[in-house]
Amino acid sequence: MAVKPIRIFSLVAMLFLSVGCSDPVDEQIEFLQNKTQQDLSQLSEKLVNGKVRNALLLNQYAEILGKQRPELKNILNQLALDGTNEGVMFNALSDRVRDAQSAANFLSKEEQAQELENLAQALNPTLFNDALSDPLNVIADMSAGSLARVNALSQEQLARSGEDFGPGAQLVGNPSYGNWADDGNGFSFWQWYGMYAFFSNFSSPISFDRWGRHRRYSYYNDYGRYRYSSPKQRRYQGDIWKKTKKSFSTGQRYKSPYSTARTGSSGLSRQSSQAKSAAGTGFSSPKKFRQSNTKSSYSKTNSSFRNSRSSTSRGVSRGK
Repeated sequence: MAVKPIRIFSLVAMLFLSVGCSDPVDEQIEFLQNKTQQDLSQLSEKLVNGKVRNALLLNQYAEILGKQRPELKNILNQLALDGTNEGVMFNALSDRVRDAQSAANFLSKEEQAQELENLAQALNPTLFNDALSDPLNVIADMSAGSLARVNALSQEQLARSGEDFGPGAQLVGNPSYGNWADDGNGFSFWQWYGMYAFFSNFSSPISFDRWGRHRRYSYYNDYGRYRYSSPKQRRYQGDIWKKTKKSFSTGQRYKSPYSTARTGSSGLSRQSSQAKSAAGTGFSSPKKFRQSNTKSSYSKTNSSFRNSRSSTSRGVSRGK
């Protein structure tokens, strides 16, 4: 009879231990699910209230160039929308935050945790501000030098680093603006979405193999890809590269377009550089992630453009 109480005690102890030893990945997922929903709302609020500097510049650039070149007004208005909570970049993040609530959308809970951590960083206003440098510099380049490039070297400095694929080149490869479509012969070319098809009027079809070998710097492709594309989108990008690689003759080398970062950034935030080095390297513990994200260095960036000289060579308008 003395054995029975011991067995009951052992079962109770095992139950207590199993409840007390929760999975740290599950804990992180729950924490980041709540955090990313809050961060999405806060980013939306900052965009509405004009507290993201490059979003304000994007609208200003579109307005200035629209007056100079009325024929570009439609595409300029579309690009300016990217600096709002109605633009393709924000909507893509919103969709991913929604999808990250369900484990069924991921291959494993580790992938879900990594996606949530990437989202938490992508929703940081400082990184989102940096990501807006791509559409912002598209407008700057379309101004033929009258508007200064932001967070990036000049076109003259980039000329030796790769091929000029024409207006909108910074957006090629970014799944918010288009996708790699099969041409029916085993090759892939860039296909713009909707209004962005305007850019196809200025260049011949851009093939993946040519773009991959000769592309120039862009924030998305060289810093933000892990943050601003979903796991499914990155897998698709990898599949396109593998398919393209097979088309090359035996002995020919074709490296991934993402294997080596192109140089061309200037004045990017420290967070972008740190996020780039950490991308895809595994997820942090919930405690570590909480500690590293309790303070934002963005609090001083919601002022006017008085500090823009650090990232634009001569202010909004270059002049002569």
